[in-house]
Amino acid sequence: MSKVGFIGTGIMGVPMAEHLIDGGHELTVFDAFKVPESLIAKGATLGASSKDVAEKSDIIIIMVPDTPHVAAVLFGENGVAEGLVAGKTVIDMSSISPVDTKEFAKKINDLGCEYVDAPVSGGEVGAKAASLTIMCGGSETGFATAKPLFDLMGKNITLVGGNGDGQTCKVANQIIVALNIEAVSEALLFASKAGADPAKVREALMGGFASSKILEIHGDRMIKRTFDPGFRIELHQKDLNLALSNARAMGISLPNTATAQELFNACAANGGKAWDHSAMVKALEMLANHTVA
Repeated sequence: MSKVGFIGTGIMGVPMAEHLIDGGHELTVFDAFKVPESLIAKGATLGASSKDVAEKSDIIIIMVPDTPHVAAVLFGENGVAEGLVAGKTVIDMSSISPVDTKEFAKKINDLGCEYVDAPVSGGEVGAKAASLTIMCGGSETGFATAKPLFDLMGKNITLVGGNGDGQTCKVANQIIVALNIEAVSEALLFASKAGADPAKVREALMGGFASSKILEIHGDRMIKRTFDPGFRIELHQKDLNLALSNARAMGISLPNTATAQELFNACAANGGKAWDHSAMVKALEMLANHTVA
């Protein structure tokens, strides 16, 4: 069993860390905010800082919201880099910039350590069920070290390519998810406004070619009005910002991604940054002056 460090004990991080403890690993945890007492009660040791976690661990996992947070965890005062010695492995499971990831990886590699970017898809439900999809970028050696830990947290685990490719794959995932949420929102809004029962429409569509996880899970949320996260709109906005900024840099157009982002922006402007991303439907409901229910 490995000595594992886990930094970032939020909605996703806590169940992921619990699976590692259940798998028999010795876990040291840290968060800029309070680490839940339940995680300590389960057997985790509370670290004093990111540096302390790195010093006490052979493998360090990071699960924080955005690129600046990862940079601070890695290279800020009392950061992970200060606690590394050659031979350790750093795994970033956050969803952040592919470009910055390559820079972070080089700095960690220069210290004689492996770096694996391994963003996830599946949300809180997947984290709790240990069924996350994990998209990895790094060396074969780094991936081989990380894989036994990934097996405790996820089901569909793929080494996509080198450092940054895992993050690129996650951005692509978030484009698909956002556009599917938008499509399901439009379809259920159309059905409801036309006078059909959206719950029955969803049930019928689940048996056909339009079936999807988004229709199954988020379509149900839209009908039942259960918009507690989940996956917060502000985090999906962050991911689509990565998609759109990188698209501009590459000289390509992502018109429907831009539309989805504007709908998220409308939700955020109406107090919805912390709503689940299925609440994109609310922006379309405002435009239609009609609620799916």
